[in-house]
Amino acid sequence: MDLDFIFEVDREVFIYLNSLGQSAFDSIWLLVSDKKSSIPLYILIIYIMHKNLNSVDFFRTLVFIALLILFTDQISGFFKDFSERLRPCHDDSINYKIRVVKQSCGGLYSFFSSHASNSFGLASFFYFLNRRKNNYIKLLFIWAFVVSYSRIYIGVHYPIDIICGGTFGIFSGFLFSSILNKKFNVF
Repeated sequence: MDLDFIFEVDREVFIYLNSLGQSAFDSIWLLVSDKKSSIPLYILIIYIMHKNLNSVDFFRTLVFIALLILFTDQISGFFKDFSERLRPCHDDSINYKIRVVKQSCGGLYSFFSSHASNSFGLASFFYFLNRRKNNYIKLLFIWAFVVSYSRIYIGVHYPIDIICGGTFGIFSGFLFSSILNKKFNVF
């Protein structure tokens, strides 16, 4: 398959998904997309970890979470600079066809989504550490999906940006949780 064909299909799927938006819901999706809106969830997760881990393991886990986010964020930034794929809201060939909900479009490039890699990275990190102990941990993947989809809704990422970012995040979460468990046997 030709890469141009894949990008064209990606653009068309993006335009369709983005066009499903309704102005009545814009503020909700902007809130979901805002990194600060996930702070209550992070506080809850940290509280649960603090309650269930000794202080050394709690600190180790926090360090690994910070390293995971740093890793996924920096690698996605590298890919954005390397691929130089314009965000849909910066792409003159389609920006007249789309709804750009966010006032500021963000950086120039879109591939791959930091929001998707970070949220799926965290979801998979906790899933792989707790999958045998907590059935509800799977719900973090719904959160990651909703956060990631919000980026399409507000007009700043293509579906491939989300899929690749999410895939990279899942891989990274698995990697970091495996290292934490093998090296320190925290969970």
